Amino acid sequence: MAETNTLKYDVKLLFPVFLLVGIGIVMVYSASSALALKKFGQDFYFLKRQALFAVCGLIALVSCTHLPFKLLRIMAYPLLAGAIGLLVLLQIGDLGHTAGGATRWLRFQWFTVQPSEVARLALIVYLAYSLTKKQDRIKQFAIGFVPHVLMLGLLSGLIMMQPDFGSVMILTALTWLMMFAGGVRLTHLLTSLLVLLPTAYLILQSADYRVKRLMSFIDPWQYPSGEGYQIIHSLMAFGTGGLWGTGIGKGYQKLFYLPEPHTDFIFAVIGEELGLIGVGLILILYVTIVWRGISIARNTTDTFGAYVAIGLTSAIALQVCINMGVALGLLPTKGLTLPFLSYGGTSLLVNMASIGILMNIQAVRVK
Repeated sequence: MAETNTLKYDVKLLFPVFLLVGIGIVMVYSASSALALKKFGQDFYFLKRQALFAVCGLIALVSCTHLPFKLLRIMAYPLLAGAIGLLVLLQIGDLGHTAGGATRWLRFQWFTVQPSEVARLALIVYLAYSLTKKQDRIKQFAIGFVPHVLMLGLLSGLIMMQPDFGSVMILTALTWLMMFAGGVRLTHLLTSLLVLLPTAYLILQSADYRVKRLMSFIDPWQYPSGEGYQIIHSLMAFGTGGLWGTGIGKGYQKLFYLPEPHTDFIFAVIGEELGLIGVGLILILYVTIVWRGISIARNTTDTFGAYVAIGLTSAIALQVCINMGVALGLLPTKGLTLPFLSYGGTSLLVNMASIGILMNIQAVRVK
């Protein structure tokens, strides 16, 4: 049996993505106009940049839709090497841009790149390639488990130097999910948690600000002007929104009360200005994207494509769950954006490219 490529744009996948991007552009402007006016003297500053990011993301989506996804097999190691190079450059070069106490961006004149976003895509492609190649020996500890964990450890170590514990959590969960889907022994995965959990605890205890974030997560009202400040104002935004919201542009918390309203906490702005109805719509759109991604992974005839689809879909789902969990006070504060909605060029570009890859995988059929 031979495979044929019957390329067709998946409306059920594209519609929620485009709607989220459109809502994101509007909400980025609403959330950032006051901040942009104060900092840059023009309220359209972040709006214009986000619109440009969306255009670049659309180009990436269309390109990845038409380029055969099997080219990713060839690019697995070069893409991984490039991601590692960017993460190393962030530490040894003068291009690193620091914000909020973390150096997570490389600045090249008028644009910035977030290497951890590239590393996430690179790790997914590498794991898909490696798991496919080792299918007949995947149950062996030294072949199916150790190499993948070592690569995760390398990337996680470089990302923790920024530091960015949230991205490390996503990479770890992604690796475990993909290894589980690839057939790695469950005993290996479960036993490794005995090492992983104490390690995560030690990492949390190694920095005072992480301990304070954890304490403020348990009871943010004890730290109203400190570590609990973000969560309190995020919850106040949701509480103010009610059922219908205050209306686009009429939110109060974004006016220099809620930190990073156009990036990490844009979901809180949506909750305040669009209310429960708007939040419900956003959730439906994300569920549709994840459902389509899972469907593509299940129905493709290519093993490598199935693993890539699982990885890309899981990455989006994990980021959505963590960002929303933080905004709702269900998880400790992490510096993660909300896919397709938050301000950020690298995140939007990688996620749009991921959607293009998913549609390309879906196009593979058995003749």
